[in-house]
Amino acid sequence: MKKILVVITITALLAMALPMSGCGEKVVLNIFNWGEYIDESLLDLFEERTGISINYKTYDTNETMLAKLEAGGSSYDVVFPSDYAVSEMIRKDLLLPLDFDNIPNFKYVDERFKNLEYDPENKYSVPYFWGTIGILYNKNMVDDPADTWEILWNPEYAGQILMKKDVRDAMGAALKRLGYSMNSRNDEELQQAQQALMEQRKLVAGYYGDEIKDLIANGDAAIGLTYSGDFMELYWDEEADFSHIDFVVPREGTNMWFDTMVIPKSCRYKKEAEMFINFMLDPDVAYQNAVTIGYPSPVTEALEMIREEDPEVFELDAFWPDDEIISISDVYVDLGDYKSIYNQLWTEVLVD
Repeated sequence: MKKILVVITITALLAMALPMSGCGEKVVLNIFNWGEYIDESLLDLFEERTGISINYKTYDTNETMLAKLEAGGSSYDVVFPSDYAVSEMIRKDLLLPLDFDNIPNFKYVDERFKNLEYDPENKYSVPYFWGTIGILYNKNMVDDPADTWEILWNPEYAGQILMKKDVRDAMGAALKRLGYSMNSRNDEELQQAQQALMEQRKLVAGYYGDEIKDLIANGDAAIGLTYSGDFMELYWDEEADFSHIDFVVPREGTNMWFDTMVIPKSCRYKKEAEMFINFMLDPDVAYQNAVTIGYPSPVTEALEMIREEDPEVFELDAFWPDDEIISISDVYVDLGDYKSIYNQLWTEVLVD
């Protein structure tokens, strides 16, 4: 798909007209996002159009982000937590409610992605992207059907399997393979999942984050657990042929996740932060971001632009998973006190 630099509409520009704070100081927004999770040319465009500077930092897991916020000492204006992390941040009183008068582009968000369980009134968050976790694999190196979690435990691929270094995704995959909920709070089920991950360790080449996509694409590994958008980024790559790479949502079901934009209480420039969120929901901006990063946007008009240019993408598991699979998939929820149990079990897997 051709990637284009959008021209922001006059309406959008008029909505971004406050480059200075009330005290006349230069506004610098501290943005804290996942790695490789935004078209960075859009950050430049926002700065150019508003005069607001952006200090952009990244993290690798929700847990890393939460620990940073709870430790204090850092001021972030916009962060991008996943669904269950939003619930936890609300419970811990870490977020500011949004003023939707400053986010008029929220009207473009599909109703299906509003008022979800993790933030029932959209009081604190707006959706950013959504997708699934699944199995990315090199078709030249994998002969077996890859449509099941079981393949990540197949000894035939010993030393060629990559796993996410993420407690919820790794434990979730093990739980789903065993037929349990990815949100299990059953001690016996969690022990079984940990044991499965312990047994898998001798087969795993490494535990990674964003590197999984490149390692598999380059033939350094055969198969791995990763996010759907990693495949879509390769699918839309105009400079290389990745037809040997595929992605499958396992038939046992998976995690359907929603990432969001929120404003933490450490925010210094709330109105400007809301302007940034509004900018990211502009249909043209959301379209460019989606085709660059590889995830379906919650912005209806952005999706329609993608459908018009590349309708076949909606037949791909990685972009638009089958309704039947989604019906047996789980959205992560805030685990409450069980979060520490998951963390302990996962730590024991990594250090055993």
